Amino acid sequence: MGSNSYASKPCGEGLAIFLELSVELAGLVEPATGFVVNVLEIDGKVRETVVPLFSSRIRQDFKAGKHIGLSDLTEVLAIAWDSLSGKFGSSKLTRLGLALNPQRRLEIENGECRMTCFSEKFEFAAMHKLWNDGFSSQWNDDVFGKCANPSGHGHNYVLEVTVDISRNTEKFRIGEFERIVEKEFVRLVDHKNLNVDVAELGQRIPTVENLASLAWEKLAGKFSPGKLHSVTVWETDRTRCTFSGQ
Repeated sequence: MGSNSYASKPCGEGLAIFLELSVELAGLVEPATGFVVNVLEIDGKVRETVVPLFSSRIRQDFKAGKHIGLSDLTEVLAIAWDSLSGKFGSSKLTRLGLALNPQRRLEIENGECRMTCFSEKFEFAAMHKLWNDGFSSQWNDDVFGKCANPSGHGHNYVLEVTVDISRNTEKFRIGEFERIVEKEFVRLVDHKNLNVDVAELGQRIPTVENLASLAWEKLAGKFSPGKLHSVTVWETDRTRCTFSGQ
């Protein structure tokens, strides 16, 4: 069948399910080792307890011809959380993430109550100029550098939208979620001159910070079931901004 490089890294052979689990722990650094927790210990406990959980459940559902949905994966992720919680000494498990593919992921976070979040990335292209009419030309150049180019410049942006689906995972529909993000925000900014074509930016300079704020404004309260948790906009591979409102 050849390599299925899109779904796995390093490249897998043939077609198969590839899931990526991330484990986040919080604790004090041990002076003797410089570690919070040795990554070999984390890897060992995940392979011992979590990998068999997912493998068994996926094989079981495949044999039964059952669709493996978000609610199923969330259920297994919650069991994985319980199996790892308290297994790393004084360090505390704070987040468990499951990458479903390069664009989508599920996460469990431990706050006052356990929260399950779904995230997906979207792409859009736009141009802008960073400029403040109240500044002199030299001041604009000093503050914004190349981004103050009078003719503007473009970016291939990435938007990541994260929603809290804890209360109703079974009724959350990815297709409807994608439709809302596309309609309410992506269409507004995709292939646009952000300084000229997007009235919603008003007098705001179209920085990545203001784009993230606008994305929150346009998407907050639009998901049911689900509650907007955060939005992140990448301007480049090195520059991003995350906005979390109330």
